[in-house]
Amino acid sequence: MAPIKQKRVKEQVNEFIFANELLVIMPDGSRQGPISKTEALRLAEEKGLDLLVINPNQKPPVAKILDYGKFKYESKKKTKDLKKKQHIILNKEMRLRTGIGDHDMETKAKKVREFLEDGNKVKISLNFRGREAAKPEFGVQTLNRFFAKIQDIAVIEKPPKQNGRFLDMYIVPKKK
Repeated sequence: MAPIKQKRVKEQVNEFIFANELLVIMPDGSRQGPISKTEALRLAEEKGLDLLVINPNQKPPVAKILDYGKFKYESKKKTKDLKKKQHIILNKEMRLRTGIGDHDMETKAKKVREFLEDGNKVKISLNFRGREAAKPEFGVQTLNRFFAKIQDIAVIEKPPKQNGRFLDMYIVPKKK
């Protein structure tokens, strides 16, 4: 048979408390001055509740008498609500070339428009090949032409900047 794996306990509860002396907060909010671990466990057991260390770094550690199952349920519920409310902003990228045609530029602008409407940040990279890198002003003109197609819903966060063989520009959606 395979050995049984033990779960590592994140929180110190009841018998899994390491400290010998604790400052205990009762369910009504009153404090019981530094008392022994066994005395604190006895108090919790009398009330039919659990003993949870809420601040292990303090001297003596602070423990609270509470219903541990209810505590875990409420903390899970809180984190779930926080995740639900947060909005994740993704970084999208669109690559262009200096000699891009008008129709191709329209198609790429339409896609970037979709990214911006979803609230994402977009990096527009213009790739130079061969001798094109010798004249970066052509790249800047292409990026300006591209931005003119989406300027009604976008704002330039970072202007065009040379980055090796790429000319990068960052745009974000306009604030409503």
